[in-house]
Amino acid sequence: MKRIIGNTIQASALVALILVSSQAIAGNSGLSFTTGLDYSSGKYGGTQSTDITYIPLTGKYETGRWIFQLTVPYVRITGPGNVTQGGIVLRSGRTTRTTESGLGDIVAGATYNAYAGNGPDPLLIDLTGKVKFGTADEKKGLGTGSNDYAAQVDMYKGMGQFTALGTVGYKVFGNAPGLKLDNVLYGSVGGVYKISQQTSGGLILDLRQKVISTGASQRDVTAFISHKINQDWKAQVYAVNGFSNASPDWGAGAMLTRIF
Repeated sequence: MKRIIGNTIQASALVALILVSSQAIAGNSGLSFTTGLDYSSGKYGGTQSTDITYIPLTGKYETGRWIFQLTVPYVRITGPGNVTQGGIVLRSGRTTRTTESGLGDIVAGATYNAYAGNGPDPLLIDLTGKVKFGTADEKKGLGTGSNDYAAQVDMYKGMGQFTALGTVGYKVFGNAPGLKLDNVLYGSVGGVYKISQQTSGGLILDLRQKVISTGASQRDVTAFISHKINQDWKAQVYAVNGFSNASPDWGAGAMLTRIF
């Protein structure tokens, strides 16, 4: 039986943390590269856990009102074979746990700052389009083998040391062999508090509709701390707690960014 689960952290909160508008949080410009290690584990309504290691390399280039991103990931999945990176079940589960690894799905995105208010705490509105290329090996259960498309609106509002943020988006799934996936609305809401000139911390709640009628909606919370080591380097650590069968039971990770 094929079934659908929710996005793992690397498809939701991790991407949100990497792509959070630097205009709202850090004020960066130019080129930057981010890498790190993400680990998540969950049963997704089953009896055995699936453990996913996700190692991305993300390049980001900012020019004027535009931000361009490209993420190339390595994925390693250990489990009964019914959960793939990206949260889609490709085949029936097995009784024996196995491990598969390789190139994950490459994600490209472009963001345009459509509105930037005036004053010390302006409202910022970004428009983003993303394409997930089906580069992960579907025979290994690392992906669907199809391209997916998403469009979203991101909003940021400063209030002194605190920045509120929210996202509303729509995802269109490609035609994956043997799978019928419903297009979905997704979103997130959260905030970032500036603890000091170098350190910020925050929470993000991720939500997403069911991908199939018999599945579950995604609900998980990410807590994170970001520290600016110096002008060239920034580090982040985070932890995730899932609240539905469409989310991992837990996850954690760390990222390091080099700014040029």
